[in-house]
Amino acid sequence: MSTQERSLKTYKATIVALAAAVVVLLAVIAQMASSRGATAAPAQATATATVTVTATPDGAGAAPAPEPTTRPSLSDEEIAEQERFLLETLPKRQADDPLAKGAVDAKVVLTEWADYRCPFCSVWAEETLPQLAKFIDDGTLRIEFRDLAIFGDESIKAATAARAAGNQGKYFEFQHALFAALPNQGHPDIEDAVVMGIVEELGLDAAKFQTDWADPALEEAVMADSAEAGAMGVSSTPSFVIGTQFISGAQPLEVFEQIIAEQAAQRG
Repeated sequence: MSTQERSLKTYKATIVALAAAVVVLLAVIAQMASSRGATAAPAQATATATVTVTATPDGAGAAPAPEPTTRPSLSDEEIAEQERFLLETLPKRQADDPLAKGAVDAKVVLTEWADYRCPFCSVWAEETLPQLAKFIDDGTLRIEFRDLAIFGDESIKAATAARAAGNQGKYFEFQHALFAALPNQGHPDIEDAVVMGIVEELGLDAAKFQTDWADPALEEAVMADSAEAGAMGVSSTPSFVIGTQFISGAQPLEVFEQIIAEQAAQRG
């Protein structure tokens, strides 16, 4: 059984549990976000603090403080339960996960949901992600990528191409090259020539890549990731969970650095 197939079975097994937990989860995320200096909360949490974040193509993004609104009262036990979900269930921490980088036992896991046709996802991947390498290198941070294909078939096409590269151990190299090749504006189409040019540039086995790219299991895995995001109320890209903290949008590097440091300190 391939890594992608194992991941897909894991995704399917967790979708029902995720859907059942989503209402309380979103409320807890927003409550914790408000009390700990959050940058944003999911828009779906209508009974919680809501923030609109405006990111610009150069990667700058406003990080306004949440505006207090009516929130459900949650017990310490409920908050602790949802923190356990964010810390123990959401992160996969699989050693052979091609969509992850960093130590399996890192103090902090950053889960990212992105679409390859999202210009702000491209900006974040090109400008912010490389700056987080210091946290990965010292064992503090692990990054786990998940697809959220919201811009149609071309988004799925790009996501499956990246996974096909991941089958040859080059997921993030392909991701970086594809984002760099696409304009950071609009929702560009994914040209076969661009994809195969990256395959050649990375020295991948082109025949294996094309076979894997056409494998329906990869599209199923992309759709499973997207369904998981939907079950959690995550509907925009890029979105992130860092430890117990939710972030919406391509926020400035300093926001990520601060939250990673805070979450690492909380984990001891």
